[in-house]
Amino acid sequence: MVDVLGHLGMALLWLAPVWYFVEHRKTAALIVAGGFWFGMLPDVDLPLSNWVEGVHHHGIVHTVLVVTILAVVIGPLVGVAFKRIGERTDWFSARAAKRATVIGFLAVWIPGLSHLFADMLSAPDISTQIEPLWPVVTGPVVVLDVLWYQSWWATWGLFTLGVTVNVLAWYWSSDRRPTDSSTASAR
Repeated sequence: MVDVLGHLGMALLWLAPVWYFVEHRKTAALIVAGGFWFGMLPDVDLPLSNWVEGVHHHGIVHTVLVVTILAVVIGPLVGVAFKRIGERTDWFSARAAKRATVIGFLAVWIPGLSHLFADMLSAPDISTQIEPLWPVVTGPVVVLDVLWYQSWWATWGLFTLGVTVNVLAWYWSSDRRPTDSSTASAR
């Protein structure tokens, strides 16, 4: 498993397609900036293991099911926060505000899944293997053993790559909002 920055870098990489799908540059930036923090969501099991019997690192919280449930619960709140930011600034477009709940869900769900993927790349000989498809599939789905446990180069490499990809996407993207004249001609 990579360290915190590696998980955040993987979340940035998984969120990078937002630059292609969202036509408003500031909205895309807000989604990436607000969502990448959820790349650490499955590690909520670390503090939970101190209070809840039976919860352990890489256990049930490191499953697609629980990440999806958490995204269903937390995502709409993130969407409301994005929408409120859009009401006060121009950082969340009116078009995105109409889909704020779905955008909030995706801003939580995608980074959460990226965390599971990053953990699946980790050396299973030291850390506990995750069972991402539990309860449908019991046991690890794939053991890739690509990254060494808390690898410095992987952690910083993923974070640097994630930041670089998003900075380049910001630079190369442009607002593709329909103008009033193109909207009028479409009628």
